[in-house]
Amino acid sequence: MVSKDQLKDLGFTENEARVYLALLELGPATTTEIGRLAKINRTTGYAVLESLASQGLVNPIGETKIQKFAAENPENVVSFLENKVKENQEKLRHAQILLPELLSVYNTKEKPKVKFYEGVERLKEAFEDTLTTKGELLAYAVGTDMFKTISREYFQDYTKRKVDRNIKVRVIAPDDAESRAVVTRDKEELRESRLVPKDKFYFSVETNIYNNKVISISWKEKFAVIVESEEIASAQRKIFELAWIGTKQLQS
Repeated sequence: MVSKDQLKDLGFTENEARVYLALLELGPATTTEIGRLAKINRTTGYAVLESLASQGLVNPIGETKIQKFAAENPENVVSFLENKVKENQEKLRHAQILLPELLSVYNTKEKPKVKFYEGVERLKEAFEDTLTTKGELLAYAVGTDMFKTISREYFQDYTKRKVDRNIKVRVIAPDDAESRAVVTRDKEELRESRLVPKDKFYFSVETNIYNNKVISISWKEKFAVIVESEEIASAQRKIFELAWIGTKQLQS
C-alpha cells in the first residue's frame, strides 16, 4: 500500500499526502469525511484540497448542495511531477542568470576571515594554502627555523609543486648560509631573493602575502594565522614594496 512518506518523496506536503490518500480510499467525499480520515481539521482540509485541485490531482464535484471532492486518475501524479520538474528547471535557469549578481554582492560584502592553525600537521595545511596563489607570492622568510619544525623533504616537494603551478615569488630573507644556498636556485625555482643583515633584520615569524590573504607562521611555536582580507593584503603588499626598495639600498 502506498504510504504518505512515499508521496512526500514525490513532492507532496505532509497534509497533501494525507488528503490525497484519504480521497483514494474514500472516493467522492465531503471535506468533513476527508478531514476525519486524514486527521486534519476542516479549515486546513479546504486549503489542501484547493492546492491539490490546482495541481490537477483533485476534482471538486458540485452536483449536490454539499460540496464533495474526488481524486483524479492517479496517472495525474506523473503530470504533477512533470510540472514540478519544469518549475524547478525554470527556477534553475533564473538562478543561473542571477548568479553573477549574487556573486558580485557576496564579494563586496564578504567580511574578513581569520583562521588559526596549531601543530605540525596543521602548519602544513596552512602553508599549503599558499599554493592557491594567483599572480605573485611575496614572502618574508625565516631561514633555518622552518627546517627544525618540518622536514626538508616536505619543503622540496612544496617548491616543486609551486614551480609546477608557475607561481613566482619575491623573498626577503636573513643573510645566512641557509638563505645563500637557496638563492643559488632562484632562477629554476621562479624566485627573486634579497638578503638582509641577519643581526639587524632577523624575522622570527614568516609572513607570506598572496591573493587577498596574509599568512603569518611561527615555526618555533608551531602555529599559523591566515587573515583573509583584501584591505589587509593590499596594505601588506605596499609595506613589502617599501621593504623591497629598502633591501636594494642595503645591498648597495
